[in-house]
Amino acid sequence: MADIIKLLPDHVINQIAAGEVIQRPASAVKELLENSIDAGSTKIKLIVKDAGKTLIQVIDNGSGMSETDARLCFEKHATSKISTAEDIFAINTKGFRGEALASIAAVATVELKTRKKDSDVGCLIDIEYGKVVKQEPCQNEPGTSFTVKNLFFNIPARKTFLKSDPVELRHIIDEFQRVALAHPDIEFSMYNQAQQVFHLPAGGLKQRIINLLGSNYGEKIAPISEETTILKITGFIGKPEYAKKTRGEQFFFVNNRFIKNNYLAHAVQAAYAELIAKENTYPSYFIFMEIPSNKIDVNIHPTKTEIKFEEESAIYAILRAAVKKSLGQHHIIPPMDFDQEMSIQINPVKPGTFIPQPQIKVNPKYNPFEEEEKQKASFTKPSRASIEATHNIHREISKRVEAPVIEHEFEYHHPAIIWSEQMGSQYIIALREHKLLLIDQQLAWERIFYDEAFESISNKKNIPSQKELFPQTLQLPPADFALVTEMLGDLRCLGFDLSEFGKQTFIVYGIPSGVESAAVQGLLEEIVEHFKQGLSKELKKPRIETLSRIFAKRLAWKNSKMLKKEEREELINRLFASKTPGISSEGKKVFIELSQENIVSLFKTENK
Repeated sequence: MADIIKLLPDHVINQIAAGEVIQRPASAVKELLENSIDAGSTKIKLIVKDAGKTLIQVIDNGSGMSETDARLCFEKHATSKISTAEDIFAINTKGFRGEALASIAAVATVELKTRKKDSDVGCLIDIEYGKVVKQEPCQNEPGTSFTVKNLFFNIPARKTFLKSDPVELRHIIDEFQRVALAHPDIEFSMYNQAQQVFHLPAGGLKQRIINLLGSNYGEKIAPISEETTILKITGFIGKPEYAKKTRGEQFFFVNNRFIKNNYLAHAVQAAYAELIAKENTYPSYFIFMEIPSNKIDVNIHPTKTEIKFEEESAIYAILRAAVKKSLGQHHIIPPMDFDQEMSIQINPVKPGTFIPQPQIKVNPKYNPFEEEEKQKASFTKPSRASIEATHNIHREISKRVEAPVIEHEFEYHHPAIIWSEQMGSQYIIALREHKLLLIDQQLAWERIFYDEAFESISNKKNIPSQKELFPQTLQLPPADFALVTEMLGDLRCLGFDLSEFGKQTFIVYGIPSGVESAAVQGLLEEIVEHFKQGLSKELKKPRIETLSRIFAKRLAWKNSKMLKKEEREELINRLFASKTPGISSEGKKVFIELSQENIVSLFKTENK
């Protein structure tokens, strides 16, 4: 039998590695920015075109490379960061495995220009999909310029799986933000389609947060600081009153490296207990932890965003305590307003003044159950005339009303409602054609609003909006702004009249009917959160379904209240005009129908 195991060619090995390290344009951006930081740069410029699919360029003023180093940096596992296996557990730089540049060069065309500060000329190297096609001297400013073009051009299958330009741009902005936050002492700038997106001068962390996320962030955050023998914590946390529906502004950095860790996120969330809503509300935080490098392992994931802690439970406890301490120290927990309480006018009592004892008068003939008995008697003993009138109405409706049949898979009949009443603000009881309906009001509204939203977006037909008397401005983080921009057409179909106004800002001229002005930002944040974080399996469905479902749930919640008779009838009529009135947009049962036979069966079961 012939041998079947063989060594793969180098270009195939590099493409496999690229699948782990370079998953999308944002991955290449992250690796190139981190290389510039490791090179000791004080100024870094990022330029992208077509969300990085056509062009990614990173220019820095770092140490630069010699001609030999420039050629070797594209080789697999060629690195200046480590020499022995032990060095892996004492990493203080961003990159260290020597995979990034080899992986990028395997799936794109790359031009490298670099010059050391003490050299008169620089070096130019052109690589096309893993092969060096040019190497020659060149003129270049001290530092390095990496230009990556046509990413994944030689792997069409990988390119097919990339998302739309706004989505990919959002991922690039996310990576840019993480790197820029970790190094506020470095000047960063970013350009997209030749337009400047960010210019971040070197400075402190608070100023970097404000420059990245908006000028109003100065009043939304408070400092956090704690130092123990295990770790040192610094940074800023958001004030509880500014907690949002999105988790986008939550950052953990360990030794200036951005990480993701649900366990530590739970520690922060727990510290805000009783200060913010328990569900779907998240505080912002920008927390930096310094931990000895031999107490963590950063080599467990190719993207280096996940690390292992030697003393994870202790770090959890310290972090939670530090956040709670900061909330208390900076008076974020609302204190009692004694000044306001003392503003009440109190007439002082002079010494020796007689104070009469309060008199309590009781009516001995009062019967608290008297009114209840009267109501019960009037309910249980209706007049003969009212009974006859009800029967006449019933007979007249039975003669004249023909319930139309709506064509759909369940074939529900439009009900001729004889009587309806409300049980609290959640359920409606209705009688029609000798059948009793028990309707969940919120799920009924969800069904109605979902159908309207879905039809509106599908047919590009705008739902009428209510104009704002005073248009409001919404300032969003760059990643959220990019996502809302992508969905702008669909949002306008739902009744949002939004217009872009400079960087990261929208002006709201009109909002959907039924949405309060103060709730607009919360609703948009909730929509962004579903699409950004993947909180449920909804992301696997078309965007139109997810958007319609979120919109319907919010409007349904606002409409769950006590209804008048006319409003109940309108709700029932709109519900049964749906193709699937019995099932909500999430597959839940909207109403239960009881026939006379069902009721008789229930009594027989209970009386056995």
